[in-house]
Amino acid sequence: MSAIFSFQSLARCSQTKARAGVFFTPHGPVETPRFMPVGTLANVKTVTPAQLKDTGAQMVLSNTYHLHLQPGEAIVKGGGGLHKFMGWSGPMLTDSGGFQVFSLSEMRKITEEGVKFRSPHDGQIINLTPERSIEIQNALGADVIMAFDECPPYPATRQEVEAATERTYRWLERCIVAHQRSDQALFGIVQGGVYLDLRSQAAVALAKLDLPGYAIGGVSVGEPAELMAQIVQTTAPLLPPEKPRYLMGVGTYREMAIAIASGVDLFDCVIPTRWARHGTAMVQGDRWNLKNAKFREDFAPLDETCHCYACQNFSRAYISHLVRSQEILAYTLLSIHNITELIRFTQKIREAILSDRFTIEFGHWLTESGTKEQED
Repeated sequence: MSAIFSFQSLARCSQTKARAGVFFTPHGPVETPRFMPVGTLANVKTVTPAQLKDTGAQMVLSNTYHLHLQPGEAIVKGGGGLHKFMGWSGPMLTDSGGFQVFSLSEMRKITEEGVKFRSPHDGQIINLTPERSIEIQNALGADVIMAFDECPPYPATRQEVEAATERTYRWLERCIVAHQRSDQALFGIVQGGVYLDLRSQAAVALAKLDLPGYAIGGVSVGEPAELMAQIVQTTAPLLPPEKPRYLMGVGTYREMAIAIASGVDLFDCVIPTRWARHGTAMVQGDRWNLKNAKFREDFAPLDETCHCYACQNFSRAYISHLVRSQEILAYTLLSIHNITELIRFTQKIREAILSDRFTIEFGHWLTESGTKEQED
């Protein structure tokens, strides 16, 4: 790992593989385990950077595919790079664009060279290769960049997943050659679908490349929760213990708790802001629809134990009123709270690991097959 990137493990759970640590980057440390908010187009929707900082956010994600389409990486680079362009001074990560491209199943063609797809903005044909993805990410300037991978759908045949996993490895080799900046850490991504032997083989192969960090990708794409848990429990322990481990696209309580118990350090998901835009609050594992009549005259804060701006200043009734009136402030307040909620959850887990109380305080999230957070 580059001298400006390092991972330090501070404590390990005596009952599971959970660990608390610090991932050091050029723009500051990330205390792990940690939830990372998603700022797709160089902004976390409806939230200012100052508000985002107050949620406890340390590392923030942006999306290579979307930024390439709008405004274009040249403009971001001209604006001083992603950090300066969006006014965020903390660590940042960009994904490779692979997941988004492969989501365009009717608009793209995969070859060994890369992926050709038609821009949903103007219909222009775009050729995204591993080299081009890295070039774009080098221009954007995030601290952590992701290798270009092929994300197979669920369900998919073993033959299809095996081909995608092997291609992902070959593309990673090309990404390593193309990567030009020592102040950016390139993470590899383990694919393999729901086939645990393919996951194991991919993890072992990637570990030999001695990258600055590793991600588990291709989960939360429609597979049952039990299969996702098996994938993480199989894959994470095979990744180098001295490097950070990142589970992509996952951000519910139970999924994060199970992954942390398997040794995962970092998470991202769009649900805090997406649910906020639908008038939904996340409260200690519950999922509350603020449009419900019971909140109209409920003058308590969303969560009396939460220190976020929304909970410290406004009532459930007021936020319910804003949601019903479709006021933008509703989405801002709910986004602030929901992001704080997930970051606070991972912070509490970190504190529990440091005192070796993880299974005592969070064991119920590891065993319950259904949790309140899934309710409407």
